Amino acid sequence: MKIGIIGAGNIGGTLTRRLSALGHQVSVANSRGPETLADLAAETGATATTPEDAANGAELVIVTIPEKNVPELPAGLLDRTAPGAPIVDTGNYYPERDGRIDAIEEGLPESRWVEQQLGRSVIKAFNNIQAQHLLELGRPKGADGRVALPVAGDDADAKQTVMQLVDELGFDAVDAGGLDESWRQQPGTPGYIADLEADALRQAIADANPERTSDFRA
Repeated sequence: MKIGIIGAGNIGGTLTRRLSALGHQVSVANSRGPETLADLAAETGATATTPEDAANGAELVIVTIPEKNVPELPAGLLDRTAPGAPIVDTGNYYPERDGRIDAIEEGLPESRWVEQQLGRSVIKAFNNIQAQHLLELGRPKGADGRVALPVAGDDADAKQTVMQLVDELGFDAVDAGGLDESWRQQPGTPGYIADLEADALRQAIADANPERTSDFRA
């Protein structure tokens, strides 16, 4: 699959490594220019490029940047993806880093806000696991102790594509509902960075409280 990754921080860099190793055609971009990604490209075989070129023709795009930077992405960034390409949002709202985002503080799910900024339907995934664990904890399907990751979104086909990718990376994919339910995997919820197996993650999703904890409020 041709995959564009926008952002090369902890999660973006890890997904570049893992997806390239699985044989996907990965293009990765950041805000500082392709030349700053030369080492990552040399290590993984991924193509270091601009955000526009990473998205151009991509069959799946992963946006993995701080929430505060999402509105600064180039206008029309996702206009030239492959038809029907899923857009994956891995982001979390951390007020200490992102400043106050009123809509999220007032209860709008983080990824619904990201969707509004991007102008494209998004799938929320890869936001509730530490990067090192995403790199190291993948296991074959059916293995004991296989960690599960939640996937939320409104487009059933796009969600299924992302869930298959999660499985390919070595994790059980748990359908976490539509994007309006994606608050159930936000920071401060029981399933956040908990490395749960599938049944335990489903229970954690069900037990989540929509009220943001004080640690994750401005």
